[in-house]
Amino acid sequence: MSKQINVALIGNPNTGKTSVFNALTGLNQKVGNYPGITVEKKEGVCKLPRGVKAHILDLPGTYSLNATSLDENVVIELLLNKKDKNFPDLAIVVTDVENLKRNLLLFTQIKDLEIPTVLVINMADRMSKKGISLDIPLLEEKLNTKIALVSSRKNTGIDKIKELILDHRNIPTSTCVDTTVIDKTYFEGLQNAFPSQSVYKLWLVITQDINFANLDRNLVKDTSDFSTKSKSDLKRLQQKETIIRYKFINDVLKEGYKVDLNAAKGLRSRLDRILTHKIYGYVIFFLILLLIFQAIYDWSQYPMDFIDGLFATISDWTKNTLPPGAFTNLIAEGIIPGLGGIVIFIPQIAFLFLFISVLEESGYMSRVVFLMDRVMRRFGLSGKSVVPLISGTACAIPAVMATRNIESWKERLITILVTPFTTCSARLPVYLIIIALVIPDTTYLGLNVQGLTLMLLYLLGFGTAVFSAWALNKVLKIKSRSFFVVEMPNYKLPLIKNVGITVLEKTKSFVIGAGKIILAISIILWFLASNGPSDNFRNAEEIVTNQTESNNLSSDELATKIASYKLQNSYIGIAGKAIEPAIEPLGYDWKIGIAIISSFAAREVFVGTLATIYSVGSEEEDTIKNQMAAEVHADGRKIFNLASGISLLLFYAFAMQCMSTLAIVKRETNSWKWPMAQLFIMSGFAYLVALIAYQFLK
Repeated sequence: MSKQINVALIGNPNTGKTSVFNALTGLNQKVGNYPGITVEKKEGVCKLPRGVKAHILDLPGTYSLNATSLDENVVIELLLNKKDKNFPDLAIVVTDVENLKRNLLLFTQIKDLEIPTVLVINMADRMSKKGISLDIPLLEEKLNTKIALVSSRKNTGIDKIKELILDHRNIPTSTCVDTTVIDKTYFEGLQNAFPSQSVYKLWLVITQDINFANLDRNLVKDTSDFSTKSKSDLKRLQQKETIIRYKFINDVLKEGYKVDLNAAKGLRSRLDRILTHKIYGYVIFFLILLLIFQAIYDWSQYPMDFIDGLFATISDWTKNTLPPGAFTNLIAEGIIPGLGGIVIFIPQIAFLFLFISVLEESGYMSRVVFLMDRVMRRFGLSGKSVVPLISGTACAIPAVMATRNIESWKERLITILVTPFTTCSARLPVYLIIIALVIPDTTYLGLNVQGLTLMLLYLLGFGTAVFSAWALNKVLKIKSRSFFVVEMPNYKLPLIKNVGITVLEKTKSFVIGAGKIILAISIILWFLASNGPSDNFRNAEEIVTNQTESNNLSSDELATKIASYKLQNSYIGIAGKAIEPAIEPLGYDWKIGIAIISSFAAREVFVGTLATIYSVGSEEEDTIKNQMAAEVHADGRKIFNLASGISLLLFYAFAMQCMSTLAIVKRETNSWKWPMAQLFIMSGFAYLVALIAYQFLK
């Protein structure tokens, strides 16, 4: 037995595939992209007895091997290519006990590829409630497979899956359905032309050419020359194949799957009538959002205050304990404040991911997608566009990738272009620190005003995305037509383990991704702020002392003046002063300008940049919030006041401040035209709105 077994986890959407994946792999998993394609790939390791490890690949959800989107095509390409390093020794098809008939279509197709295939029937804990009974031995016999009856909620049946993985060599590979009966002559000719190949694999390669002109076929060099069928003929044969498969499935389930209709309860339909109601549905969704943003502020206040104070203490301890010098200053004034500027927001970001995960796990998010389709259609978008727009609250990069399941190119392109308006978690640190500085921490009608402001910013981003989509739909002359289909999964209590893994992985990804960028930028900024090209920088102490001789300043006041003078004459000060005329009308000083420019690497860098700049030359370490609150103009006015604060919030709400998103848009659209249009139009619009807001409020 090999020491590593490749296992492909396959299934329809909403069958609990992710729950099974988490149960098998726990925290031994990672997320990346398939080589050369921006479809997310989840893989993990499952430790088995006798030192064996199973490499579990969680494939994108698909309803059949007749793919209609690029992420579904990933499944077919893997199953057809034995040379792929991830080609499965065993395929595990996860099904939902309540939708077994529909789920088995995919199962029979994979079986017919002659890959060892195990059937996992999930959500077994719902069988008694729904009046379902299964004859497992009979189903195993009829389907030529082994079955694991699983409840990922109650963590039962997972050991059975592990046993079957270990015993994968003894899983039957015989087919379920003879698809050649749909056109005997055609399939005989196909088999004669390629005698060494499985006829069903050949058939899949040919039919995928209908659905995807750019399919990278690894199975045979060229079947298109052999195919004398027109596209419409092949489509009709596909339909016949589906019909005979369902006939086989119906015959199997007639004997092995029984439902007592009197036992089923109608709670789901009653909830759906309320949650997808044309009026109540939107009200409930709005109230849920309100609850989320109130909780984000209230629950995270104490851990944030603790983290904020902790980093100030660490920085102070470093400066007082380590020997004086450039290295100590780099750590105390550059690295620690920069990292502290992002770590402080872990509680609020974790709570945001917690709520999103709970909504997805419970089945409510699919109702939101269905509900919002009514709105999206009026603006030239599909209901499927809601998924990228909502997932954009985590990060625009995977959200842009998620557009791959939108069949219409026009709807997909519009969704890609407007998704960056959605407030992502990288904007959250900017919003939170500015709101804390300029919005009073008071309540109105029992609601926290700061929490209301945050929710309004999220709604503003979503509203701008939708309005922009409407404008693009009018401007872009691309003809397309699509249909919206979404599955309503059963309501269920979220699994604590799944929610926990999601929150941990997403938060860790955010912190590590942002942390690496901030660490590098903090070191660069510290160097630029701690060195200068002119005599003014080198002789700052002498110059300031001579200028203030008659002012009788205390030693602390003199030290602050010297630090400020050196900062203004440092490399970063000179660069900041150069751009200050362009940003001064928005209410920003040169330090904010530097933070805005550096945050193009990643929006969350804004806070870390200011934390580093304010810490350079500071004799007394303080929290980033207190440092920002203490910043004043030469005339004594606070830099972060209501006018400049609102201006900054609006600028970050609309600006394209993320080079990674631009890169992924270029990759998805295969052109620099669209990301460059995003950059200039969004940034120009952000500047204009911020300018109007500041001039009106100041």
